[in-house]
Amino acid sequence: KEIAEERKKKQEELQKERKVKGKALIGGPFTLVNTEGDTVTDKNFLGKWILVYFGFTFCPDICPEELEKIGEIVDLLDKTPEAPKIQPVFISVDPKRDTPELIKSYLEDFHPKFIGLTGTKEQVKRATKAYRVYFSEGPDQAEGANEYIVDHSIVTFLVDPKGDFAANFGQRTSPEEAVGKIVSKMNDFYEVDS
Repeated sequence: KEIAEERKKKQEELQKERKVKGKALIGGPFTLVNTEGDTVTDKNFLGKWILVYFGFTFCPDICPEELEKIGEIVDLLDKTPEAPKIQPVFISVDPKRDTPELIKSYLEDFHPKFIGLTGTKEQVKRATKAYRVYFSEGPDQAEGANEYIVDHSIVTFLVDPKGDFAANFGQRTSPEEAVGKIVSKMNDFYEVDS
């Protein structure tokens, strides 16, 4: 009986330790440029819940589908009285073609709350590295052509008001499932924070 109690106590201690040490190393500092040409860093979003998606404006199908879904998530959360507002953020993985002006025009098709970000190739690399996002520019179709596809991770990140990773959503996650998970993470955040 004593051994069983000791084992149970050890398991509880390990569980507590996992909760403390179980923080994912996703997200982090970045410096990019918004659609108005202003410098934006991760610090600009402190105090806000954000949904971050990495993609590119020339994407033929997946990025538009995911951005539509993020717009639906934002609308559903806006209709949920207990949920704080959330800021959708699009970060381009194609700085060669995605100018601030092009991103601004592109995002108008999805949701008015979107903030679009881009930067130099190095700035974008740092942001993708912080979020553990894979991307690879495909080969040009012809010499000097500007037509190519950028292969990239398809994931949306939820970041809490402290700037920490809270959850992620894959391509198969429905808007309703995402909202359920987001509201749960928000409740956990405010429960622990209070």
